Amino acid sequence: MAQLKVTQTKSAIGGKQNQRETLRTLGLGRIGQSVQREDRPEVRGMITTVAHLVTVEEVD
Repeated sequence: MAQLKVTQTKSAIGGKQNQRETLRTLGLGRIGQSVQREDRPEVRGMITTVAHLVTVEEVD
């Protein structure tokens, strides 16, 4: 299955609680940090929740 590289680009300070928790669940905690996750519907939903705070790239 394809992999997604998710990079946090903005701070979660001042954001809603569920957005901060979603970043933690994705494994992100600071600006510039990146993680790779499988391209699954659950992960896509989490990315949608914090789309304004992250950038997403598809990795082979």
